This record gives sequence, C-alpha cells and structure tokens, in this order.
Amino acid sequence: MTTPIIHPNWARPPLNMVDGYSLEITAKDVESLRAAAPGILPDTPIALTFLPGEDFDARVAAARTVRELGFEPMPHFSARRITSRDEFERYLAAVTREASVKRSFVIAGDPSEPEGPFADSAALIATGEFERNGITAIGIGGHPEGHPNMSNEECWQVLEDKCKAIAARGMAPLIVTQFAFDADAVLSWLKELRERGIEAPVRLGVPGPAGIKTLMRFAARCGVGASASVMAKYGISITRLIGSAGPDKLVKALEQGLGKEHGPVRLHFYPFGGLEKTVAWINEFARKN
Repeated sequence: MTTPIIHPNWARPPLNMVDGYSLEITAKDVESLRAAAPGILPDTPIALTFLPGEDFDARVAAARTVRELGFEPMPHFSARRITSRDEFERYLAAVTREASVKRSFVIAGDPSEPEGPFADSAALIATGEFERNGITAIGIGGHPEGHPNMSNEECWQVLEDKCKAIAARGMAPLIVTQFAFDADAVLSWLKELRERGIEAPVRLGVPGPAGIKTLMRFAARCGVGASASVMAKYGISITRLIGSAGPDKLVKALEQGLGKEHGPVRLHFYPFGGLEKTVAWINEFARKN
C-alpha cells in the first residue's frame, strides 16, 4: 500500500526554516485570515480548531473560506467534545463536501470525561469514517515536553500505535506538536522519535509573535515549560513581563540543530498575537534567510 503524500512541499527539502509552514486558526479568525491572505502562499495548510461553544455551521463555513482563499483546510476533531456518532459523521461529511477537505487533525480534547461515545482520538480513527470520506492524511498530537495524563513511555506507545493505525487504513500520518519555547527539548524529542522508528513527517509547534503576558498565559494553560532559564533562551525575562516577543531565537536554534537524523520536519505556527503579525514575521524571516 502506497502512503499518500501529505503536501507537495514534503517531496523536497525546505528552502529555509519557514518554508512549507502551516497555520492554526479558529472559526472566529476568518476575517483575520482574509486580511492576511495576500501574504500567505497558495496551498498553505490551515488548521481549524474545534473549540467548545462554536457553532457547527461556523466551523464548516470557516473550512469553506480557507478553501476559497486558495489554502488547504485541515479541520480538528476533538474526540471528547463530540456528543454523538451522528455529529461526527455530519461534520466530517460537511467539510469534505463543501470544502474539499483531504486532511484532518484528531485530538482527545480537554474534557476529563467524554461528552459522547469517543474517549480518545484513536476511537475516531477506528471508525473508518475518515478514509470513507476521502481523507488522505490524519494529523495527531506530539508532546515534546510530555503529557499531563500519560507517562513518557505511554506517550510513545500511543503515538506509535496511532501512526500505524492511520497508515494501515491507507492514510498518511502527520505529527503536529504542542508549541514549545525550548529548542533543546524539541530536538531531543525529535531524535528519540526517529530512534524509535517513527518515520511520520513532523510539524513543530511554534508560537507566533505576541505580547509576553499572552505567551505566558498560553504556556500556563497548555502545560508548556516556561522556566526562567527556558524563557531566557527564548528571549524573555520572566521578571519583566512587558512588551512582545517573537520566535526568532527558537526558530534559529531549530534551524541550526536539525539534521538528517531528525527526518522530515516543517513548522506549525500558533498565532497567539494575531494572524497578520505571524504571517508578517514568517515572510520577514523568509526574506532574510
């Protein structure tokens, strides 16, 4: 069985560290995406989150807009937030029909108890609905700094099992990591990933430029390591939480540290400080490099 290609960019080496990047937005960010669109390359993957309280139609409309603007929509499916099999199937059918979605991302989600029949992302994959609806690639989460509810070994086993399950169903697995501030931790995790024989392409999560307090708030919410020493390497003093910070040092450190042993890698940007600011930063980095 031939594994489908996730995106044409993966078939060649990156031109620079931001080449072939992807972005993440919510359904509420559609107008920001329209404003930023002239600076985004065609076919750029745009992940669409699955947040509580969002309207079904708004999610579908957001995916449709991403496609209409010339980008690749990649909607999220949050297993524990999906209340029924019917809701899952309707949403998947709607985005594939109306936005020609070929790529999806699955996560367990934040609730400690499922709101419906799906306990985790593996349960969504096991339904067979993704391949039946023409999905060719499935994104799954990677956690370079560990997972709050699983041991380190459990994390690796779950990741390996999901990659195998996706490939066995004729789709391509893609690992998208939680954002991080520590390049050393990310590179160490990536090295171990390859040593364990997991060959799936990886998108490394990078926070877009944002106010320092905003970055610290998201770090606390997401369980991301933000010690004084880590933040100093990133370019932030946690005793002086004013102003804003970009991922310049992080991206440069990743660029310098990555080698063939790390396998296929691209970046995935979380635009905490706004989509337009993130796209402007990416384009400026590409121009200088």
